[in-house]
Amino acid sequence: MRPLLLIALAGLVACGGDDVLPKAELMDPATCAQCHPKHHREWASSMHAYAADDPVFLAMNKLGQEETGGALGDFCVRCHAPVALAQGLTTDGTNLPDVPQWAKGVTCYFCHNAVEVAGEHNAPIRLADDQTMRAGLRDPIDSPAHHTAYSNLLDATKATSSSLCGSCHDIVTPAGVHLERTFAEWKTTIFADPDPRKQLSCAACHMVATTDVVAEGPGFTAPLREFGRREHTFAAIDTALTAWPDKALQQAAIDRDLAALLVPRLCVLPVDGGRIDYRLDNVGAGHMFPSGATADRRVWIELVAYGAGDAVLFSSGLIPAADPPLDPEDLGDPNLWRLDTPATDAAGARTEKFWAIRSIDHPGTLLGPAVTTDPNDPRFYHAVEKSFAVPGLVPQIQRVTARVLIRPLPMALLGELFASGHLAVDVRDQVPTHVVGGSVLEWRAGGRDCVQ
Repeated sequence: MRPLLLIALAGLVACGGDDVLPKAELMDPATCAQCHPKHHREWASSMHAYAADDPVFLAMNKLGQEETGGALGDFCVRCHAPVALAQGLTTDGTNLPDVPQWAKGVTCYFCHNAVEVAGEHNAPIRLADDQTMRAGLRDPIDSPAHHTAYSNLLDATKATSSSLCGSCHDIVTPAGVHLERTFAEWKTTIFADPDPRKQLSCAACHMVATTDVVAEGPGFTAPLREFGRREHTFAAIDTALTAWPDKALQQAAIDRDLAALLVPRLCVLPVDGGRIDYRLDNVGAGHMFPSGATADRRVWIELVAYGAGDAVLFSSGLIPAADPPLDPEDLGDPNLWRLDTPATDAAGARTEKFWAIRSIDHPGTLLGPAVTTDPNDPRFYHAVEKSFAVPGLVPQIQRVTARVLIRPLPMALLGELFASGHLAVDVRDQVPTHVVGGSVLEWRAGGRDCVQ
């Protein structure tokens, strides 16, 4: 890498010629950091950067290779370490701890050198394998480090950009099970409307635009562009479970995005002997909620009714502190409301081992997205409500709290991986339980029957 490159070339008028960096240096995200420090800091905190270092991914891939006799092959690393795979540094991901860091994860080069998406799932992305870095700016300026070009695969204002994201976020297993369907789900929604005035691509939501410069360095600053720079945290719900840069930055982006997804309503009603209703409407996610690895996700509703002195009169989904932490299904709660897609193996037993899954109940109890703007279409109304019976308690209830909680991974699976030695470190106490901010409501006695 040549740290002084920008200084040496700052005075050149045409900076995109033969003096650009060799491809080997452009493949290293550390090179990108010299001109794109904000992009790099955000990316470095992201799950894209963490994808091949994630101990849970490494453990699951190792176990899957063992249990399939190696038949899993490159299934996992196609998305988790695509540059390492393309460069022949790994074939199945089992040696990823020994792979150079520049080739791990979903790197800058992998996305910005992409020129074709040849399918809709399992990362059929072709790279140009050249010294041109592509982006969504339609009038890119010359760079002292690389050739530049516009690509509709990286233009967040175009639906075509969703195919680049979607092809890794739509997974069909070697057994033919459509395991992750985020891209397929998006295509059914109002966000995929062919009318560009209504359309929202994956990047439009997951890469927030700001007015900023897109490149800066010693002696070189690109022009200020209105909404020209896009955030590279790629926030969803997964977080790094081991030491990793800027974990607080990633968590802040997750909290921000979760706050805009759901619209709730909470009612305490003196009917049917006493009832609490909680309603959820998925208005902000351009896909189901939750989405992605829904067989792993643990999403549940925590609802608590309090009486005088904040005595708990009724609760559902209230998980007590425990070591190791409990999964919501461990509660034995007959009223538990989970947003879930049960996945089963060939014997019909529930499993999160994706290579063993033979059936997944999609959409299960997930919250559906908005699919039409026509109020005369029955699909326009897609809120889901659950009633919690509280016989005889309504006169005593002083307040009720309700919220949606979400964890990326189940504790039981992590415990099994640790016990078997596939997971070297017990990370269960590092798994976050996110609060879906927009779902939080509190009802108080003396007011209206319903709050929203």
